[in-house]
Parts: sequence; C-alpha cells; structure tokens
Amino acid sequence: MRVNKFQEIQQHLLQHRYHWLVTGAAGFIGSNLVEALLKLNQQVTGLDNFATGHRHNLQQVKESVTEDAWVKFNFIEADIRDAGACQAACQSVDFVLHQAALGSVSRSIDDPQTTNATNIDGFLNMLVAARDVGAKRFVYAASSSTYGDHPDLPKVEDRIGNPLSPYAVTKYVNELYANVFGRTYGTESIGLRYFNVFGPRQDPHGAYAAVIPQWVAALIRNDELRINGDGETSRDFCYIDNVVQANLLSALAPAEAANQVYNIAVNDRTSLNQLYSMMRDLLRERFPHLETHQPQYVDFRRGDVRHSQADISKAATLLGYQPTYRISEGLQQAMAWYVAHLAPSLKTAA
Repeated sequence: MRVNKFQEIQQHLLQHRYHWLVTGAAGFIGSNLVEALLKLNQQVTGLDNFATGHRHNLQQVKESVTEDAWVKFNFIEADIRDAGACQAACQSVDFVLHQAALGSVSRSIDDPQTTNATNIDGFLNMLVAARDVGAKRFVYAASSSTYGDHPDLPKVEDRIGNPLSPYAVTKYVNELYANVFGRTYGTESIGLRYFNVFGPRQDPHGAYAAVIPQWVAALIRNDELRINGDGETSRDFCYIDNVVQANLLSALAPAEAANQVYNIAVNDRTSLNQLYSMMRDLLRERFPHLETHQPQYVDFRRGDVRHSQADISKAATLLGYQPTYRISEGLQQAMAWYVAHLAPSLKTAA
C-alpha cells in the first residue's frame, strides 16, 4: 500500500519531537490540533484568552490522550493583542499554528473594531514574535471569505474579489502581512483558506455559532431552525480532520511551498437545504420528532457569499493534501459527539 504524504508526516513526527505553539488552543480548531500533536508525541504550548474558546475543550483533549502525552502540553492564558505575551509564548518554538481570531462575518459587522484589533493587531503581534524567535514556519488560519464577490466557481487562490465584510478585510490583511514578512524578513509562512470547517468541539451556542452545530442542537431539541434566504446558498463544508492534516503538512512542507496561500476544503458544494436534509436523516431514527420537523426560512444574512466551492489542486500538488472526509462522512463521524454534548440528558446513551 502506497504511503501518502500525510502518513509520511505522521511517521516523521512520531520519530522527531518539535515544539509547537497553537494559538486559539481552547477553540474548536485549535483544540483538535493540540490533540493531534500530543498523540504524535510532540511538545505543545497552547495560547488562548477564552474569548471564544472553552476550558472544557482542553479537558476533553486531556481525556483523549495519555498521561505521558498530556505532560508535554503547556498552556498560557493570554491575549494575542498583548505583544509581550506573544513574545513569551513563542520562546523556543519551532512551528506556530496560528488559529486565534474572532470569527464570524456577522460578528464583524456588529463590532468591526474588536474584530480588527484581534485579527489584525493580534496577527501582527504573533507574526513579529515568530520572526523574532526564528520559528521554522508560521502557519495561519486564512479564510474563504477573502474571495468576496468574485463570481468564479470553484475558487482559485490567485483570483479574489472585493471583501463583503470587515472580517473578510482582516483575513485578507493577514495574507498581505505574511507576504511582506516573507519578502522583508525571510519569515516562512503558509496561509490556509478554510472553507466552512465543522466537527467535534464546535460551539453551538451564541449569536455567532456556526451553522452545523447550531442546527444539530435545534434538531435534537426540536427547536426552531432558521435557514437564511431560500436555502439554496451553498458551501464547501470541510471536516476538522482535513484541516488538521493541512496544518501539519504545511508546517513541514518544502521551502518552495512557503509564503503562499492554499484552499482547504473538499471541492464540493452543499446547499443549506441539502445540509438540513442530511442532518435530519442522520438523527431521525434516534429522535422521532424529526419526522415532522420543518425549517423556518428567514432573510438572507448581511455579508454572506451566495456560493462557495474550493479548487484544492494547489494544496494537493504543493502540500500533498488529500482530504479524507467529505460532508456526508464528516457528519457521520461528528454526530455521536454532537449528540453526546448537545443533548445532556442523552449523554449516557450516546
């Protein structure tokens, strides 16, 4: 059986220990990265201020790894807007996986200043700190929102449009700063334009919750479920394991792959109506009330892109990225976790 690039990277990491900094370590993506790295016998420092992350995510990581792995994790509670804290967190670090940010298009429309301070000022603080300690690679969470109003599908990295939200502006500025640092200081970075990531530990609560965990919670509890617009808005949904793969590949990719951005998704489109049907079907046997459940259609959301789909050929060619989960497989993997954590009364049966 031919070993793919990600399997090669995993085997390499099991034999070589590096020191990694994961910002946003208590968040959805960050905690999954911490878990994956600890299971690969790596030394990990986590940084988070709990603005959107949760202590229970780190507790779940602790419960999922061995004691020997957990002692290789050091956590720093701090804010990336604090330049000194960023410098301290980066000491002796080989690789930075920068996930800390204030996500959500709608949040950025409601509060553009805080989004800017975290996503641009905080990003710059981390980039400077990584430069100053001579980190081998700075891998950061970019965003599909950068494509803005560009009409082409699938989305190709070198063709973007006008941003449609303050959040999109901040993520594009991140790419500009990373590029300039590469040219000016020789800092190696890779930006990963995530497309609608979902999976275990994604927060279903609050006004800015992502659609999949929010909908699972509504379906389980037989609550009202709102679909923005006519339901034909489509997205390229990407399961968390694909994102973990992309981050580790990026950290150890050859130098010629650095100082570029890559789409991280599966090159597929799923409408909100299709997503609703898939999720209801997966839960219907366990929750009989879903036989009659129907969504409520409301206005389109400000700043939203109508359709999104990624061309992932660049990531496949230069990083060796091969997504292992499509939307249906990812939902099946994630559903047990969602049920266990979003329906407290059913935890023992999940």
